[in-house]
Amino acid sequence: MLEQCEHPLLQVALDFTNIEKAIRVMSALRGLPIPIIEVGTPLIKAEGIRSIAIIKAMTSGDALILADMKTADVGALETSMAARYGADVVTILASSDDAVIEAAITEGRKLGVDVIADTIGLRPDIIPQRVRELHELGVNIINIHSGIDVQRRLGIRATSFRDLARKIKSDLSDVIISVSGGIKPEDIEKFVGACIDIIVIGSAITKAPDPRGAATRALDALSRVPRK
Repeated sequence: MLEQCEHPLLQVALDFTNIEKAIRVMSALRGLPIPIIEVGTPLIKAEGIRSIAIIKAMTSGDALILADMKTADVGALETSMAARYGADVVTILASSDDAVIEAAITEGRKLGVDVIADTIGLRPDIIPQRVRELHELGVNIINIHSGIDVQRRLGIRATSFRDLARKIKSDLSDVIISVSGGIKPEDIEKFVGACIDIIVIGSAITKAPDPRGAATRALDALSRVPRK
């Protein structure tokens, strides 16, 4: 289960559409102390939910496996599906109806699976209020997320979420916050003082010429960033 730590945790996102590419990257990262491995939405959609089990089998057992389901409906069903294939954590859209979120949370508690609410698609100005609503529903992990199309068209990356994350933490100190969207290892120092618990890095590691070297740089940088 996810908990707040002294330093932010690294989550590596495998946003491939080909399981062989994901396997190659996992082989390159083998043995590194990466706390969270994300089986990305494109990988689940392209290769099926079985991709969760394939990636899980390549970990030492210490890493948590996050299935980026981005559930919008049938919260209990999709949570249980991901859990059946080995997911420790699943994502649900923060914009989903409260009934969907409550169903996912209830099923997650039953199965010992964490549920993360992903804010992708929500305007930053409404996120704090939605987080308060989600917290009342039982959600205590939030992913503040800038999607790929938004990054490309508007140039908005997760590095711009520092103040938003700090505001959420000041309102709800027990909420675990992750940030994702175009983050690179060299960006990590920008999150000093942002009270962020998890930093998600995808292509800057997985599509780097040397994925292991990029992941090592990210882990080293995170070890120097206090969470508070």
